[in-house]
Amino acid sequence: MNVLDKLWERISSAQPAPPAWVVGVTGLAALLIVLNAGSWRLAGQVITIAHEGGHALVSVLSGRRLEGIRLHADSSGVTYSRGKRHGPGLVFTAAAGYLTPSLLGAGAAALLAARHQTALLWLALLLLAATFLAIRNAFGVLAVLATAAAVFAVSYFASAAVQAGFAYLAAWFLLLGGMRPALELTRRRPSRGGRSDADQLARLTGISRGAWVALFLLVCAAALALGTRLLIP
Repeated sequence: MNVLDKLWERISSAQPAPPAWVVGVTGLAALLIVLNAGSWRLAGQVITIAHEGGHALVSVLSGRRLEGIRLHADSSGVTYSRGKRHGPGLVFTAAAGYLTPSLLGAGAAALLAARHQTALLWLALLLLAATFLAIRNAFGVLAVLATAAAVFAVSYFASAAVQAGFAYLAAWFLLLGGMRPALELTRRRPSRGGRSDADQLARLTGISRGAWVALFLLVCAAALALGTRLLIP
C-alpha cells in the first residue's frame, strides 16, 4: 500500500467517539475563547476567514467574478467580486458571510457525529487552501497559513485522541463563534451609507436592516441548536 492509499484510508475511516468529558471540556473551552476579548482578538480571525470565504464561495457559485479577499488585524475583512450591482446573485453573496461559520459548525458536528474526525480536519485544510488562493494582502496570507499549519500539524502528526479533541473544539468554536458577530451586529447603530452586510442587503432588497440581522441570528441559533444536539452524546 503506497503513501496515498494509506492517507486515504486514514481520512476515510471512522474513529472511536471520544469520552463525554472531552465533548464537554472542548465546548466550555470554545465558549471561554469566544467570550474573552483577548482570546477572541486572535481566534476570531478563524471566524473572519470563514465569513469572507462564504462570501467568496457564493459569489463564484452565483456567477460573479471573484477578485479577492483581504483580511485585517482587527478581525475585519472584505471580499471583492465583480458583476451585476443588483439581483439575487449579489443578495446571496452578501447574505452568506454571517451564516457561513455557523453552517460550517453544523456540518462539522454532523461529521463528528458520524465519527469522522480526521476527515473533518482534512476537509478544513481543503477549504483553507481554496481560501488562500483568493487572499490579496500580506496579513490575510499569514492568517490563513497559520490556521492551515495548525490544522495540518494536528491532522498529520497528532494521535487520534488529540485529533478528536481538536476537531470537537473547532466545531464548538464555529458554532459559538458564529453567534458573536451576529450579536455584535445588533449593537451597531444603523447609519446612512452603512457598510455592514445587513446595511447592504437592506439597500439591495428594501427589507429592513433589522430583519436581516434577525435572520442572521435565527439561522446561527438554529445551527447552534442542531450542532449541540449532534455533538453531545
